[in-house]
Amino acid sequence: MTSHAHNAGALTTSPTPKIWFITGASRGFGRIWTEAALQRGDKVAATARPLASLTDLTEKYGANVLSLALDVTNPEQVKTAVVQAHTHFGRLDIVLNNAGYFLVGTIEEASLDDLRALYETNVYGAVSVIQAALPLLRAQGSGHLLGTSSGLGHVTSPVLGYYASSKWAFEAIHESLAAEVASFGIKVTIIEPGAYATEFGSPESLRFATGLAAYAEFKNHFFAGLSRLERGNPAATPAALFAVVDAEQPPLRLFLGSHNLPAVRAAYAERLATWEAWETVANAAQGVVN
Repeated sequence: MTSHAHNAGALTTSPTPKIWFITGASRGFGRIWTEAALQRGDKVAATARPLASLTDLTEKYGANVLSLALDVTNPEQVKTAVVQAHTHFGRLDIVLNNAGYFLVGTIEEASLDDLRALYETNVYGAVSVIQAALPLLRAQGSGHLLGTSSGLGHVTSPVLGYYASSKWAFEAIHESLAAEVASFGIKVTIIEPGAYATEFGSPESLRFATGLAAYAEFKNHFFAGLSRLERGNPAATPAALFAVVDAEQPPLRLFLGSHNLPAVRAAYAERLATWEAWETVANAAQGVVN
C-alpha cells in the first residue's frame, strides 16, 4: 500500500493518474467519488441516466472527464459506453459499478415486478458493465473492478430485505469474479458503505412497495429507529477509496464507516453459535454411503 493510504485526512495527488469508468455518477457516492478522482488529477468517464446531471463536470474539468448517458439496465447501451470510454482514453484502469437504488417494503408487500426491477439495476446492470469491461481489461492485462455494495450485503434488515438480497447476490458475484480474473492481472474490490448522509435516501434512489395495513405499525417502529441511526460523512470516504485503488494488493472487501464491522462480528457469532448448536443433527444428515 502506498504511504498516503494510511492518511485518512486530506486527499493526495494520484501517484500515477488513473482512468475511471463510473456508473451512477450524478449523485451520492458516485458524484463524490467522481469529483474526488478528478480533483486528484485522474480522468473519469462519468455516466448517469440523465446526461444533463453531468454538465457541470464537463464545464469544470474539461478534457479530463467524458460524460456519457447510461441506463445500466440497457445491455447494448452499457457495451457502447464502456467501449466508447476505453477508446476515448486509450485504457480503463478502474471500473466502478455504483448505480443502484433501495427497494423499501416487507417481503409480502413488494411485488415480483418490484423485485425484477430492483435486480435489473442492482444486479443485472452491474453484471452488464462487468461483462462489457472484461474483454478490454483482459487485453490490457490490468484493471480494477470496484463494486458498491453495502453493510447490508452481510447483515440483512426487515423492510430492506429485498435490497439486501440484491447486495448478497452482488457480493457472491464479485467474490467468484475475483478468483476467475486474478490470473489476467485484474483486481476486484467490493466497497461496503454503512449508513451515510448521502442522497441515496432521495426519491430518485428509493422505491416503495405498496404498503399493507398489517405492517404499518411495524414499519413505523422500523423507520423511527432508522431516523436515529448515526450517519457518516460521505466527504470522508474518498481517501479510503483511493487507498484501495492505489494499493499493490487491494482487499476483496472494504467496509466504509465504523458501524459495519461490529454488526458483522455479532451476526457471524450468532450464525456460528446456531450452526454449532445444531451440529449433531447436521452431521447425522451426512449419512453413510454403502
